[in-house]
Amino acid sequence: MDSKLVRATLLAVTVFIAAVFGMVLLINGYGTGKKETVIVQEEEPVTEYTEEDGKVKGADLSAWMQDETFFDSKRYRTLEKMEQDERTLSLMTTSIEKDLRIRIVNSKGEAVKGHAFTVTVSDAGEYKDVDRDGVIYIGDMKPGDYSITLLPEEGFFVSEEPLLVKVKAQIEYCAIDDISYLIKTEDEIDAEAEDTAVNDAADGSAGTSQVKTMEGGVFGIDVSKWNQEIDWKAVKQEGVSFAIIRAGYRGSVSGSLVIDPYFEKNIKGALQNDIDVGVYFFTQAINEIEAVEEASMVLSLLTDYDITYPVFIDTEGAGGNGRADKLDTATRSKACQAFCETIRSGGLQAGVYASKNWLNQNIDITKLSGDDIIWLAEYKEQPTYGGTYQMWQYTSSGRINGIEGRVDFNISFLPVKDNKKENQDGQDNG
Repeated sequence: MDSKLVRATLLAVTVFIAAVFGMVLLINGYGTGKKETVIVQEEEPVTEYTEEDGKVKGADLSAWMQDETFFDSKRYRTLEKMEQDERTLSLMTTSIEKDLRIRIVNSKGEAVKGHAFTVTVSDAGEYKDVDRDGVIYIGDMKPGDYSITLLPEEGFFVSEEPLLVKVKAQIEYCAIDDISYLIKTEDEIDAEAEDTAVNDAADGSAGTSQVKTMEGGVFGIDVSKWNQEIDWKAVKQEGVSFAIIRAGYRGSVSGSLVIDPYFEKNIKGALQNDIDVGVYFFTQAINEIEAVEEASMVLSLLTDYDITYPVFIDTEGAGGNGRADKLDTATRSKACQAFCETIRSGGLQAGVYASKNWLNQNIDITKLSGDDIIWLAEYKEQPTYGGTYQMWQYTSSGRINGIEGRVDFNISFLPVKDNKKENQDGQDNG
C-alpha cells in the first residue's frame, strides 16, 4: 500500500477514536465540571431486634427525660403552685361571746383535717387540734385582743406572722359569716343516735287524721326525712296551702349540726308547686352561742330560697338523754331568743315550736320577744293552751295523697302579708 494512503487511514482512525472519547467525556459531565455520585448500598446485616425479656435491643427508654421540649413547663409550674397552695396554711377565727373558734385552712378556705396542728394564743397558752378536724375551739376566754400563731407542721408552709383577733365580751345576734365548715351530712354521723326528737304533744293520743278547717286559718303540713319521698304536685291538689320543712337538727349526743337529707328536695318540690314554705330546726343547743350557730346554719341553707313563712326553732326533748334535755328554763329560753333574734337579723320571721306542756313548763314565754311567733303542738279537737299562738299543729296522724304514711297537720292564723320575706331594710320583697 502507498505510504501516503496508510498515513491518511491512520489519521482518520485516530480522529474517530478521539471523537468517540470526547463524546463519552461530555456525556459523563466532565465538560461541565460535574461528577456523578455513585451510591454503593451495602447489604444490611441480619440482626435480632428484641432481647430475651421482650425489650427492644439497644433502646434507651429514658431518653425522653433528656428532651426539654417533652414537658409543658408552664403546666408543671401551675401544678406545682396548686400543690403548694394546698400546703399553705392560714388561720380563720370567729368569736361570739367570750370564746374563740380557730380554723386551720388551706388557700381555698377549706379546713385541713388529719393533722394535730398546734396554735399559741398570747396570754392564754398552747392549744392543739386533738380530734384533727381542722378546728380548735376555746371557751371561757377573757374578752380582749389576742395574737395567734400557728406552729410549724412538717410538709406545710406556715406564716410566722401572728394573727390579731378580738374575743367578744357580749353575744351579738347575727349570723356567722361562714358556718359551712360546721355543717355535716348524715353520712358523717350516727343518725340513729343523733336524731332523737320526742314530741310530747299527744297526751296519749295522736289526734285526728282528718283535714281540719277553722275560720281565719289555712291548712298546711310539716315534713322531714321521716316522710321520705313526697309527691308535691299531689300534695298541692289536696289543698295544702303551706309546708314547714325541716332544715336540719343538732345531734342529741355529739352536738353536730346536721342537714336533713330531704331538705333540698322538699323545699324545691314545695316551691315548684306554689306551696308557701317555712322551715324549722330541731335544737339541742345548750347555750346562746350554739343557738346562734343553729340559726346561722339555717340562714346559710336558705340563701337561694325565698320563703314566706317563719323559721322556727323546734324545742323538744330527745328522750331524756339529749344534751339539752336537762337545761333549766332560763337557759333554754335564752337559747330560743338567741335563735330567733339571729334569724330576724337575716331578714326573716322567726318563731318557737313547742308542745303545750313544754311551753308551760320549760320555756319562760315572758323572756321571748313580742315578735316571736308561737307554733303550738297540741293534739286535741280544740287547743287548751292558755297563751297566745299563731300556728297550731293538731295531729301527727294525718293522711294525705302524695305522702306515704302519717304526716303532721297544721293550721296557720298568720296574716299572709306578714309572711313575706323582708330584706335588711325591712322592705317587703313579696
